[in-house]
Amino acid sequence: MARKSQTKPTLFFLLLVLALIETSHAGGIAIYWGQNGNEGTLTATCATGRYAYVNVAFLVKFGNGRTPEINLAGHCNPASNGCTAVSNGIRSCQSRGIKVMLSIGGGVGSYSLASQADAKNVADYLWNNFLGGKSSSRPLGDAVLDGIDFDIELGSTQYWDDLARYLSAYSNQGRKVYLTAAPQCPFPDSFLGTALNTGLFDYVWIQFYNNPPCQYTSGNTNNLINSWNRWTSSINAGKIFLGLPAAPAAAGSGYIPPNVLTSQILPVIKRSAKYGGVMLWSKFYDDRNGYSTSIVSSV
Repeated sequence: MARKSQTKPTLFFLLLVLALIETSHAGGIAIYWGQNGNEGTLTATCATGRYAYVNVAFLVKFGNGRTPEINLAGHCNPASNGCTAVSNGIRSCQSRGIKVMLSIGGGVGSYSLASQADAKNVADYLWNNFLGGKSSSRPLGDAVLDGIDFDIELGSTQYWDDLARYLSAYSNQGRKVYLTAAPQCPFPDSFLGTALNTGLFDYVWIQFYNNPPCQYTSGNTNNLINSWNRWTSSINAGKIFLGLPAAPAAAGSGYIPPNVLTSQILPVIKRSAKYGGVMLWSKFYDDRNGYSTSIVSSV
């Protein structure tokens, strides 16, 4: 018996595979490091191979005449210049192609911007002490970080757009300054809404936790998906990430079991051309729960 041609079925399956590839975008995992001395070093964090971006958290005091202050919890004491050794970790991460940002703000601290001029002063401080500028008092040593992460959760809601513009302008000096942000999922974010409207942010990792109206709750993915669609259709940013707690204890609410994330949520949000991946809070909780290990092949 003559063998039937397999051309049509083969072509059909090839087109199907291509269609699936076109509508699904690969991403990376962003992690917050620095708020628990038991989470390992920055070098070891990047050596896991699971993370594409690391936010060093936090610069907790700045603006409005305050003397800037970094707090890396149990990792080191900045008052005695003990955090300058973090430079080795920053360079190690960057040698692996991982982008390292300084995260400013956080849920506990004392920070705000009083004016455009104040925003300029803070931008200059960040440039000279953490980015490509020069200063005799660089808290993390002489390594040049890739950018600044805005995790603004308290204080004034004004002038963050000015800070973004001033920082972005430093990219003209030869090395790009990446801007990232961690807004809450209610849209628009009360602190960062205006800043995000500048269109200057490369990566936006939205906190889809501690906010019941727009997070995953008890088997219901609708609120989260609806919020994700609102964000991706409303802001002009390079890539948008799904920000999640890496363990139930990492947040008050919003934890998503890894199997739910990989089977019900990622297949939907990866259709967006703006999908950048998943952000996890934090390295300490990720170590305890193994969250990134469970999801990395699906992100």
